Amino acid sequence: MDVTFAQSAFPPLALGFFGLGTGYLIYGPQELAGWPKRDERVDRSTGVWGIWMPGFCQFMTGVILFIGLTWVQVFQKSPPLYMAALAFSAYGIHWFAIGWNRYRGNDARPNAGMSVAFMVISAMGATVFFQTSPIRDWPVGALFVGLFAIYFADFFASIGVKLGERALGLFHVLVGIWLMYLAFAVAVDFALGFHWKV
Repeated sequence: MDVTFAQSAFPPLALGFFGLGTGYLIYGPQELAGWPKRDERVDRSTGVWGIWMPGFCQFMTGVILFIGLTWVQVFQKSPPLYMAALAFSAYGIHWFAIGWNRYRGNDARPNAGMSVAFMVISAMGATVFFQTSPIRDWPVGALFVGLFAIYFADFFASIGVKLGERALGLFHVLVGIWLMYLAFAVAVDFALGFHWKV
């Protein structure tokens, strides 16, 4: 017996954008300006936020997209949506690790290797969203360029370069603001039929 599900025009993109943006707006000011000053209590708090907002929101978005594209096929199959599923899943899982490591006060030096891998996935996302026809979705392509800059800076922050941490904070804040725009645009487009550029 074949079961067919109705097509959905509502992939959970705003949830993923909002979760990641919230994480960046929490971590960014601390890295950029040293506020709040890091101590055990602040690390526990930012660790919890990192696990739940950018971690869980993105992971859930990625899983829903993958299931909706493959098992139940409720989303229109498209290369950009596949790339979004891959990115949300991978970034969400990596935020579980980032949040947990911050919460536990673990060594950040292994993040250098992680940064290289996430520069690669960021380059994949930029390539897909700038080049895939007919979408050519430059706002999301620009997001992936920002993500590449974050992981480039994170590499240097991880190996102890102080300027790397400041650059990481700056990129976190800027990309966090861009993610809030993307979350807002997707939500009003889906909910109200607006046509913001996403």
